[in-house]
Order: sequence, then structure tokens, then C-alpha cells
Amino acid sequence: MKTAAGQSCIDRQYDGECSSPRGGGAPPDATIAAIANRQHGVVARWQLAELGISVGRAEARLRRGSLHLVHRGVYAVGHRSIGVQGRWMAAVLACGPGAVLSHRSAARCWGLVRGSGPIEVTRPRSYRGRARIAMHRAQLPADERTVVDAIPVTTVPRTIFDLAARGDRRRVERALHEAEVQHLTDRLSIPELLERYPRHAGAPLLRELLDLGPTAGFTDNDAEATLADLIERHRLPRPRLNADLVVDGRHFRPDCTWEERRVVVELDGGAVHGARKVLEADPERDRILIANGWRVVRITWRQLTGEPDAIVRDLRRILGIAAASAVI
Repeated sequence: MKTAAGQSCIDRQYDGECSSPRGGGAPPDATIAAIANRQHGVVARWQLAELGISVGRAEARLRRGSLHLVHRGVYAVGHRSIGVQGRWMAAVLACGPGAVLSHRSAARCWGLVRGSGPIEVTRPRSYRGRARIAMHRAQLPADERTVVDAIPVTTVPRTIFDLAARGDRRRVERALHEAEVQHLTDRLSIPELLERYPRHAGAPLLRELLDLGPTAGFTDNDAEATLADLIERHRLPRPRLNADLVVDGRHFRPDCTWEERRVVVELDGGAVHGARKVLEADPERDRILIANGWRVVRITWRQLTGEPDAIVRDLRRILGIAAASAVI
């Protein structure tokens, strides 16, 4: 709405005495709050401009404390505490049109991995850097991007595809596992992405993991990942990880299984299995497996990290592998 003198009503009286141009009669601060409420507590400068709020009026709000600078051109509304989703949204808004949350940040948004680190965003064109944001450049088709809880983000297949480019096998394994457990399906599959981008940096790792098939399984925690790395590094036979096993009518899910050799490995320790009721069930499980001709090997985190050579040596003997084939 313009006054007779041609000045924006919000520019003239930003304290809410007149309505915003697009607020349907609502005071401008109420409209700003409504936008921020839909965006996890943040608003972009260009959105303020669409409301007719000038740079000077935005700066006045900064001085008053109704806006708080998060990134250049992006503000928290009302207070500084915006949470992780607010930080993700602010980073996307700071990177301009077409930007989406991506890579490890997108994986955390989807619940595929845990951890922390700089927020990662992908945008279609080169863009000047932003502090605390790791920016990537890529032209993402519509079927590789979506919106999760109002946050623009790469789809699950594209997110895993980008994770694979980092070469962190265990992280990608966990992401694939979580996507399966949470039934995060998408109309575009990872094999289709491999056909679309055959030379992508993550393509070789994803092809290898997909070729292993579902029986290979995935690691659930750091202890399992450490054991899997040890087995792979010393070229022991590849086991099944966290795979279903039925023995004497009972269902088990050992950490590590060599079914043909009838050997299972279980990792012990509160940090590995946690719940007391799980630990109390271990002796019964061991008894049933041993009674049916299985060998049960238990390894603690201390042994895994402090005595890896001894573990490899003993596993070779248990699995019936000649020591001469060891990798030094």
C-alpha cells in the first residue's frame, strides 16, 4: 500500500500502525513473525523487501532487538535461539535462490546419520562465501530436491549419493541402512542416479555397496564399524553384519556372522549394546548357538582397539584360515 506521497506505509510507520502490503491488513511485525514461524524462526532480507521494509527499517529492528543477524541478509526473529532446524533454514536462505541443504547436513536432516559439522548447502551457481556454511555448486534437477519440514533439501538418494563422494564407507553404509529401516523411498533410485552421473566421485563406492547386496548388512555403531574395517583391512572372509539368523526356532541378530563356518562374533560393553535386558539375554543366546554347533566369539571395545593384531590372529584360527595369507 502506498501513501498519497508515494511512500511505503511500512517505511513511514513500521511499528504496526499501518498494514503491510502483503499481510492482508496485518501489522508488518506480525507478518514478519508469521513468516518466521513457518521458517523455524528466521527470515530473509529479500522477504522483508517484499513486505516493503527498507534496509533502514530492517537495521532499526536490529538495533531494537526484534531482529538478530544470523548470516548476511538473514535474521532470527524475536530471539537468537533458533535451534538446528533454524540454522539449516538460515543457511539455505543465505545462499540465495535455488539453494538446498545437502551432503552431511541433509543426511542429518533426514535422520540418516548423526554428528555435527559445518552446514552444507548446494546452489546452482557460484556464490560468494558465507562464514560457517560449506557451499557446493551443482544444477540439481527437480527430482533430486524436495522440502522437509519447510526446509529445501536434497532427496534421500541424492543425499546418499553426495555422502558417497566423501569416501566414508561406514557413514554411507549407515545412511543406506537408515533409509531402508525408515522406508525413505523416492521416485528416483540410486541406480538411476548412477546412470545419470556415471563419473560422479561417489559412484564407485555406491556401485560396490549395491553389488554386495542386502546379505552383507550394515554397521550400527562405531564398534561394529571398527571391527568391519579390521576384517576388511586384513582380508578376512566378508561376514554378514547384523543379519537375521534362525537357530533351533529362535531368531537372533548377531553383530557379525560367518554362516558357512558357523561362527558369530558379538561385541560386548555398555557402549555397544547398552540396555541391561539385552546383556542379560546374551548367555541364553550363546548357549543355544553353542548347543547347535556354532562358535561364539565375544570381543570387547578395549580388546578391539588395544589388541587388534591378536583379534585378527585368533579369528584366522577360528575361521580356519592359514596365517600365511595375513596382510602386514
